[in-house]
Amino acid sequence: MTNKWQPTDWRKKSIEQVPEYPDKKALEKVEKTIKNLPPLVFAGESRKLQKYLADASEGKCFVLQGGDCAESFVDFHPNYIRDTLRVLLQMSVILTFGASMPVIKVSRVAGQFAKPRSEPTEERNGKELESYRGDIINGLDFTEESRTPDPLRMLRAYNQSASTLNLLRALSQGGYADLNQVHRWNLGFVEKNPQGEKYKKIADQISESLSFMEACGVKSETVPEIREMKLFTSHESLLLLYEEALTRIDSTTGKWYDCSAHMLWVGDRTRNIDGAHINFLSGLANPIGLKVGPTLNSDNLLKLIDKLNPKNEKGRLTLIVRLGYDKISKLLPLLLKRIKDEGRNLNWFCDPMHANTIKSSSNYKTRPFKNILKEVELFFDIHKSENTIASGVHFEMTGQEVTECTGGAQEISDEKLGDRYRTHCDPRLNASQALEMAFLTAEALKRIREEKKGTQKNNIAANN
Repeated sequence: MTNKWQPTDWRKKSIEQVPEYPDKKALEKVEKTIKNLPPLVFAGESRKLQKYLADASEGKCFVLQGGDCAESFVDFHPNYIRDTLRVLLQMSVILTFGASMPVIKVSRVAGQFAKPRSEPTEERNGKELESYRGDIINGLDFTEESRTPDPLRMLRAYNQSASTLNLLRALSQGGYADLNQVHRWNLGFVEKNPQGEKYKKIADQISESLSFMEACGVKSETVPEIREMKLFTSHESLLLLYEEALTRIDSTTGKWYDCSAHMLWVGDRTRNIDGAHINFLSGLANPIGLKVGPTLNSDNLLKLIDKLNPKNEKGRLTLIVRLGYDKISKLLPLLLKRIKDEGRNLNWFCDPMHANTIKSSSNYKTRPFKNILKEVELFFDIHKSENTIASGVHFEMTGQEVTECTGGAQEISDEKLGDRYRTHCDPRLNASQALEMAFLTAEALKRIREEKKGTQKNNIAANN
């Protein structure tokens, strides 16, 4: 990152996944308007997140990143936002217990409106139109009017993001996030879940811990950390016109921050080292994420790391691994060894969603729960074998009881996918599946913690 970098520099680079706006004057007007609007988040908050991410890279905390595949205008409702927050809170309590360390919550919300697409156009019944690129760009309806990129959608996305953040902050600080309340929600899940007995042990232990704390005088009325929570936002930095308009110089540090979210990431389709997206992210002071897919080898990964984190700062760069349950055992160890040998400071997150997408027999795009879980389990096992730190997980999920991913304790079959298949893009874990995943991940974290303690005891005994 240098002082010479400017937020407009990306316009001189080659770019992919960019829409073509027919009305250039309207586009310029919208960009100018957004540049004069207040920031959605503040630079100081992003710096705080980087400190937490630096701690996560050292194993001092764990990160839960999750939320919608793609936010939509039609689903904009306070209950929808509240339900997504509720599941994140529930998952974080479960993971906190398993890891025995703080869990930092980073949501895919208030900005996750744009989506990369495999093809620029879509054809139905002989008619070809622009692909749906997310509500910030065009509409889902298969009509020429809906699929034509409209710059006014950026203003609507900004306003929805501002309202969403306002509600999230109110819920986070107003008692909704009280640890005891969240735990009671988990008990309800345990009672309804077919594998409830398996999770009841963890839920009972959490309950005992909370009771012990309360008996010692540690109550939500006197300890703000119990009744309040810190929530950070993130999204893919895809629509650079929007991101540039919300990029501001921080008056405290003199650095550029993208104030659309605390953390931005670049996807597997837009990580060209000489391209516009990498150029844009390289100049920001925000924490940055890089999706790592099966086609990214260690040589090119190192080049991207050095481009995005030239000062090798802790907490600056997170690699979000999306390799697939059937490839991770072969590919991840090679990357871990190379990066460890080169001494690069970064975080490793597991995204078990994107590389495990299949077409069901009922012709729906889906993700089998067992494959998602398998990639998570292998992710932790590989890090343990390589003596590296697994610092976070990244899920596409919703607080609604949709039927988009097959399997899980609910045993959603291919035939049931159509019951409540509501995603605008990729299939998401529903509320119950997300909690089930959290319990199973907590078990993996607890095993790692207990094995580490056992190793430490053995070392102490051997030294004595």
